[in-house]
Amino acid sequence: KEYEIAVTHQYNSTLKRMTISRARFEMVGGTCLVMALCASVAAAAGSRVTMEHGVFTVPSTSWHQTNRCESADSITLHINLQMTPAARELLEATFWAVSNPDNQQYGKHLTVAEIAAIVGSTPESINAVKKFLASHNATEFKLAATRDILRVTMPCVDAEVAFGTEIHRFKHTRTGETLLRASVAHSLPAEIARRVALVGDLSGLPDPRGVVVVPPTDEAPAAGGFPQEDTCQGKCSAQYVTPGVLTKAYNLGDSPKTAKGNFAVAEFQGVFWDQPALTKFSDACQLTPPVNVSRQIGGNKPIKCEIPIIGTEACAEAMLDIEYIGALGGAIPLTDIENAAYSLFKWAQQVLDLPAEQIPMVMSVSYGNDESQQTSKAYMLQCNTQFQKMGAAGISVIFASGDQGVQGRSGPGKRYNPDFPAASPYITAVGGTDFVTKGTIGPEKAWTQGGGGFSDTFPIPAFQAAAVASYLTTAGSSLPPQTKWNATGRGYPDVSALGGEGNPYCIIVGGSFTGVAGTSAACPVFAATVAKLNELRLAKGGAPLGFLNPWLYGTASGAFNDVTVGRNCGDPTCKGDDGFPAVTGWDAATGLGTPDFAKLSALI
Repeated sequence: KEYEIAVTHQYNSTLKRMTISRARFEMVGGTCLVMALCASVAAAAGSRVTMEHGVFTVPSTSWHQTNRCESADSITLHINLQMTPAARELLEATFWAVSNPDNQQYGKHLTVAEIAAIVGSTPESINAVKKFLASHNATEFKLAATRDILRVTMPCVDAEVAFGTEIHRFKHTRTGETLLRASVAHSLPAEIARRVALVGDLSGLPDPRGVVVVPPTDEAPAAGGFPQEDTCQGKCSAQYVTPGVLTKAYNLGDSPKTAKGNFAVAEFQGVFWDQPALTKFSDACQLTPPVNVSRQIGGNKPIKCEIPIIGTEACAEAMLDIEYIGALGGAIPLTDIENAAYSLFKWAQQVLDLPAEQIPMVMSVSYGNDESQQTSKAYMLQCNTQFQKMGAAGISVIFASGDQGVQGRSGPGKRYNPDFPAASPYITAVGGTDFVTKGTIGPEKAWTQGGGGFSDTFPIPAFQAAAVASYLTTAGSSLPPQTKWNATGRGYPDVSALGGEGNPYCIIVGGSFTGVAGTSAACPVFAATVAKLNELRLAKGGAPLGFLNPWLYGTASGAFNDVTVGRNCGDPTCKGDDGFPAVTGWDAATGLGTPDFAKLSALI
């Protein structure tokens, strides 16, 4: 019989694959020859360590596996270098110290160089990993400024050998986007594995969801819609949220005409923006100064944005982010950070590799997946490390909480599906609301599809322990069945803002004004609010707010519009006890509520 045998041979501390394509063995005198060969192969293979507990990428309803990668293909990975336990403890302690208003270190944020001194790997480990990858034909290396992530590009077929895996193309059924991912578990030689915490972007697939496009309707709101003065000169429906509506709802006042700080939005998975549309939006809504992107990090293909239908698919997410954070933030310099795949590790490296004066003080991110869709807990912990580094540097990292309510992107099931990164204890999560009366600026209710709930991975952090305990008591019998959620998990969202379909946001994309909804709208609105608060602090010679949650749940907890109506079941209409109810105080549907800038600014 004929057998194909892959023999791994260790030579000069470098594993190289020797393939015997067709070896014919004649079974003479029993199985002794085969057994001897197997023993020799095992000995030659050397010691390898399976990474990330053996995870690998599997097809889903959104992604289907196609052909195996070919010699012409290259793959870019983000090698998370191992930190010592002492370094992790120091990073954790530093993060909380500079973020807690009750700590003497509050606001004394670290430089990137100081963060690198905590988390950075040793030159020995960096060189050992680089040498190993170079032996497998890796040619492009980029070490993060924090010296804990090594971005590497290498031929895909060589990556298969280096990581002892098989790599296939996975194609997204809606967008047509393709990603290269390992379809079986991956491993590293023991000597290299002890220096590597995680191989980023080798396994796992994102679940891209665009903003919710709301078709026009002839239904007239009970009060006839928002005032004409808030319709961007009639370009927007009287049912659509505009910068004018938000300014009145949240007491935002005028947008800054000068600025000392900055902020940024993140875009993933082929999402773009174009300046002509920003100009039309600014002119229609009479924004002074007009919305402008001061700096672009990563690529942008604005030509796609002007194409009807295609423009909405490719650009609505970015246009929503930029139009509203820019409209409310005024003269505050805005950076757009783009990367083609959903790589939180690349994004973190893009942010902290910027020159010190360009690192954003506020970071708005309208993307995420379910915790259950992450490759592993190890992956989420490494993401948390990136959030801690940013918080230590004084960046307010703000994520949208998701647009599927408690169901998450995985859909309805026996248990709810908490979101990540929204459920991370190291970021601020923003949920969604609707006006109680459509077209009327006033009290708000929980958006039925706003993300919220409790983590299945991370425990309740100290900053919200009292708030969660109070919620569990106040909500009482109106809570959903305990079998569906984890009462000891980190609760989210932390805050919220308008984002529901009752009154969608007016944006211009694909050449026309249209209505969209989602926490993707709420997130940049709250981020702009924080950036305006930073301007007040900076004007007084203070530091940026940095990681917000200890301040939000403490000093600022009373400066929000409390939302006490609605549930976030994940369907347009909630039935019975499905989803989490909004109640007085913090809740797992709307957090602390929506911002009142006048009250918040009084606390600065």
